[in-house]
Amino acid sequence: MDEVEVVVAHSERATLRVGDVFLKVDAVQARIDAEVEAMSLAPVPTPEILWRKPPVLAITALPGTTLGRLGGPSTGSSAAWAAAGAALRKLHGAPLPPRTGRAGRSVVALAAELDSECELLVTNSLLPTDLVTHNRQVADAALRPWTPALTHGDLQIAHVFVDGDKVTGIIDWSEAGRGDALYDLATFTLGHEKRLADVLAGYGTDIRIDLEVIRAWWSLRSLLAVRWLTEHGFDPFAPGCEVDALRSRM
Repeated sequence: MDEVEVVVAHSERATLRVGDVFLKVDAVQARIDAEVEAMSLAPVPTPEILWRKPPVLAITALPGTTLGRLGGPSTGSSAAWAAAGAALRKLHGAPLPPRTGRAGRSVVALAAELDSECELLVTNSLLPTDLVTHNRQVADAALRPWTPALTHGDLQIAHVFVDGDKVTGIIDWSEAGRGDALYDLATFTLGHEKRLADVLAGYGTDIRIDLEVIRAWWSLRSLLAVRWLTEHGFDPFAPGCEVDALRSRM
């Protein structure tokens, strides 16, 4: 072991990899608390917690690979994507946790945050007015009553690992808690919309999934992310990323 890999780093948190160990450093203790709690409750594979000494959490690496990344090609078979959908259904069917997660923000608070963010996107000339206005209208469908579920809250494609057609684990649980299950489904398929059918096949056909709401979450999540990503050294304008997701709704 002769090097430390910086997996992600910005002003709020950083993740380092040293061999087969990940060290997560978070400025907000509550996020680490939520992550530890969620991994103990989740009925799906998660990393093993090696030790915890605030503000650092040490966990094991997971076997396998991700199904891709936002802005990159999707990988894996249809069966692998369906297996991810089945894992999500298992997660969403688990007993409810005590805390509210990122996917559980109130409709009123979320609408206010979204309106404020859309105004800033236009005022700061980050995005064209028509692109923001149209996606704000699309996002309205997500602002409705929902049945609480145990949600991951930040289920990006890079957070789900598979080996062949088997899910080997899900990482990064700091935003987990009670929330809208469709938020997880939308986050996981953002930028990989053609894989949604595979994910839903694994999730199950015995419940009704409102595709309009999933599309609304694609718009809403992207609108809220663009400015933050830009200010923290990421590029939401890269091909296949958040701005392209907004353009695809036009």
